[in-house]
Amino acid sequence: MPTYYSIDETLARRAKEMNSFWNYEPGSATASYRQEVDKAAAIAEAQKARVDPMYHEKIDRLLDTYARKLAENLNHGYAINARCPSVLIAGPANFPVRKKGKQNRASDANMKEWQEIQGILNRIRSVGTAGISSDDENALQKLREKLARHEREQEEMKAVNAYYRKHGTLDGCPLLSAEGAEKIKAVMVRDWRANPMPYNSCRLSNNNQTIRDVKARIAELEAKQSSPAPEGWSFEGGRVVMNQEENRVQILFDGKPDADIRSALKHAGFRWAPSQGAWQRMLNQNGMLFCGTRRSKSGPPSAPSVWAGICRPLLAWPAPVRLIWRS
Repeated sequence: MPTYYSIDETLARRAKEMNSFWNYEPGSATASYRQEVDKAAAIAEAQKARVDPMYHEKIDRLLDTYARKLAENLNHGYAINARCPSVLIAGPANFPVRKKGKQNRASDANMKEWQEIQGILNRIRSVGTAGISSDDENALQKLREKLARHEREQEEMKAVNAYYRKHGTLDGCPLLSAEGAEKIKAVMVRDWRANPMPYNSCRLSNNNQTIRDVKARIAELEAKQSSPAPEGWSFEGGRVVMNQEENRVQILFDGKPDADIRSALKHAGFRWAPSQGAWQRMLNQNGMLFCGTRRSKSGPPSAPSVWAGICRPLLAWPAPVRLIWRS
């Protein structure tokens, strides 16, 4: 059962009266809101059935965020619609045109926000289907499970190929169901090779490369967890912080940076985070050493001293740190 948030029925009724001759049906705004949340809950339950249980908590959080933000958006929309009556209600005489124009702009912004909130549904549908982010607190566990899955798959493919080489058929292969064997046979019939195998060399090579990549990523994250992040530094007008808890490189200014600095930060991959009061990007070598790129070496022409203070030269970091904290 999803959590429902409060809908302001008084505002909803007032908004209806300001824009329609029809009477407002008490409770209809709340019922409509709950219907939308129930649809989102159905999407969440369907996604839970498709993914590993470790993702269920994240899906629940997204569902709750959707329900809360949708209620806030609807209530704000009712407040906007109650500000000024429709011309059909008030009539054209002495109609407050400027007030209505301001209301329309606010309504457009509210609709844009509603569309962004609907995007949360797509995020729910994609949970557990994308790659494993370093931001995920369970990244190592998920990578180890992924590694075990691919290693098991590699051994099974090799065993099926060995059975086929020995017997010349997939019938009776203990690793395949009857349906699975028929599917592989259908693929082999369409294969352009003279003597196709159940699993061709490309499939084995690609899976083996995935295994190597996952092993390298596991080693990298293990090294990163066991090694402290390099220390930050201060510069004229602010400081750079290596926030290991948030997994972000953060740049905190004493005041609002000028347009050139903000533009340069965006080009360097930094984004403004109001919740942190900082410009930030992921805590990896690309984030810490973005000054190593040609773009950030040049910096904005209006504030070269500030930019030089933000950008620490690449070679200033010790070699072991550069190897561990790589992207």
